[in-house]
Amino acid sequence: MKKILMIGTGGTIASGPSSHGLVPQLNSDEIIKYIPDISSICQVETIQICNIDSTNISPEIWIKLVKTIEENYEKYDGFVICHGTDTMAYTAAAVSYMVQNSPKPIVLTGAQKPITMEITDSKTNLYDSFLYAASDDASGVQIVFNGKVILGTRARKTHSKSLQSFSSINYPYLALIQDGRIIPYIKQEKYKKPVFYHELNSKVGLFKLTPGASEDVLGFMFEKYDAIIIESYGVGGIPNLPEHHFLDLIHEWIVKGKTVVMTTQVPNEGSDMTIYKVGKELKNRVSLLESYDMIIEAVVCKLMWILGQTNEQEEIKKLFYKTVSNDILYNYY
Repeated sequence: MKKILMIGTGGTIASGPSSHGLVPQLNSDEIIKYIPDISSICQVETIQICNIDSTNISPEIWIKLVKTIEENYEKYDGFVICHGTDTMAYTAAAVSYMVQNSPKPIVLTGAQKPITMEITDSKTNLYDSFLYAASDDASGVQIVFNGKVILGTRARKTHSKSLQSFSSINYPYLALIQDGRIIPYIKQEKYKKPVFYHELNSKVGLFKLTPGASEDVLGFMFEKYDAIIIESYGVGGIPNLPEHHFLDLIHEWIVKGKTVVMTTQVPNEGSDMTIYKVGKELKNRVSLLESYDMIIEAVVCKLMWILGQTNEQEEIKKLFYKTVSNDILYNYY
């Protein structure tokens, strides 16, 4: 029987009512008591690294989480991380970059309803997560939620309240889990040894383009961050009428050594800046990066990981376009 470590971080699954609303209250040992059937799947041990609403997640906690996995990696056959849903996709992406090529599964899960409630999705999500973590074919980082197994670099929370919280963006589900059975769709490559990373640079900013967006705001962000992600419309571009000076501003800061990534607000199909003048003109003039089919959660976390390793522009470019855990499948680089 396989041995799985459950790592608690808080979230809705661990929450209970208070005068200020739901707050995390239960630790991992208390949560695991609600699902005794797991003992028929695997042996479970627990550890608690924090007990917070996932709105409070930070790169510092990601580093602590990865350190916990690394310190316990040889002792266990897999890991299940209990996490709040609001930032779970970011954590899944961050762990995907900080623990690469893991032959053992690292599964994130949580719930939309606390485990103490009579009607809750938490028990099914936890059971499915341990079932998947104990399976022979599982490896790498994924989210298991509402009967779906989603690659860690492709998950996004797309529903704020209903139980089907997460979707897989620009990539198929790895598997479905129904009635205690895993139905695999994509077999993950099995590596022999994981690669752990320990540094992140959190000075990554996100500028969401809206009609009438201010160049001054973007300029202020360039002063504060080492990398800026511009979340544009459609396939990607920047306002370019005579009264706009975005292009000059971006060029100025790239020359100063800042990293700029163009992505899209549209959830599916990704960017392609070669289609319209507003994108092609920018791409031809300045040396920015383009996200293509990467999701924003992965772009944010990948930049933090890259900038934690290097500040050399050519190396940043090389690492950004390197496929890690199938995070980017097409590009024109």
